[in-house]
Amino acid sequence: MSDRTRQAQPPPGETGMALADVDTPALMIDLDAFERNLARMADTLKDRPVRLRAHSKTHKSPLIGAKQVALGAVGVCCQKVSEAEIMVAGGVSNVLVSNEVIGARKLERLAALAGDAEWLGLCIDSDEGLAQASAAASGAGTALHALVEIDIGAGRCGVAPGEPALRLARAIADAPGLVFAGLQAYHGSAQHIRDHDGRRQAIDAAIKMTRQTVGLLERNGLTCAIVGGAGTGTFEMEAASGVYTELQAGSYIFMDADYARNRAKGGGPFDSFEHALFVYATVMSVPGEGTAVVDAGHKALSVDSGMPEPFAMAGVTYQGPSDEHGVLKTGGSNKPPALGDKILLIPGHCDPTVNLHDWYICVRGMGTPQAHVEDIWPVTARGAYF
Repeated sequence: MSDRTRQAQPPPGETGMALADVDTPALMIDLDAFERNLARMADTLKDRPVRLRAHSKTHKSPLIGAKQVALGAVGVCCQKVSEAEIMVAGGVSNVLVSNEVIGARKLERLAALAGDAEWLGLCIDSDEGLAQASAAASGAGTALHALVEIDIGAGRCGVAPGEPALRLARAIADAPGLVFAGLQAYHGSAQHIRDHDGRRQAIDAAIKMTRQTVGLLERNGLTCAIVGGAGTGTFEMEAASGVYTELQAGSYIFMDADYARNRAKGGGPFDSFEHALFVYATVMSVPGEGTAVVDAGHKALSVDSGMPEPFAMAGVTYQGPSDEHGVLKTGGSNKPPALGDKILLIPGHCDPTVNLHDWYICVRGMGTPQAHVEDIWPVTARGAYF
């Protein structure tokens, strides 16, 4: 079968199946924890003058995006045009590509998509990007909403706050096919500063730059309908700023091992959300005392943000992944896993781990004898990278 005709692999489980019968490795959602995470975010923002624009790069699923919108999210973010196409096709029609889009072909697709979407936006940080977006939208006879991205400390994309942002905003407002919609002000690296006070300091500086830029634009007749940014690690700080209008948190629905290493105010655990995403794995070899090998390595788990963590297995650590193997060190456990045992691994980084799988196996009653597969969801935007 050629790459062009490749079909998704069949799911490793079936609806109604007992958890223990699911094949491995499998990407698994604890539905009870997942639903509590969704509800906690919605409840936190319910009485605040700020909306959630949930980041779909985390889950790559219009089905999950629709659940977030049903609980109050204004829409979703994407990072790629292909992700946006999949979200709109799946019924999530308010979409921001929270990234720069460069290249005529990509922008032509985005401009065409604007005709099918309720609202569609992108970020711009250059004159060339502006010109390309304007040409594509004008050619398609549609309108693209454009946010000026400012660099507030991440050192990634964005123009400088203040006058450079004002100059670009003015140019967008004057460009055919574009609608000036506001600012993109996301500080990605701040999300993973472990110490709460350190995160607070970084976000306070970001808020100050953002507030000053919003004020400058408003004094020059440019209203920022959207001031977007924030992530799972800092969203409450931006929500309380009085400046941000949209929060772009994504990982909160799953809570990976990396985010769990953050500390809350006072030094306690960062436990606003629960672990809800796992990779289910089988012990395929026990080559010696203190070591076990599972069938989940690099092709089942991303380790760019650290190793996965065995769930509820004190004294067991995951080390040394290769393509299809993960080595567990079990010497610190008084109940090491045996050959054939199935275990849950918390991914170190949820977003790229999700992108390795075709299916979510959705389990109800995790941790109980009644645990079973309630539903199976496709990872619809898996591999959507252009």
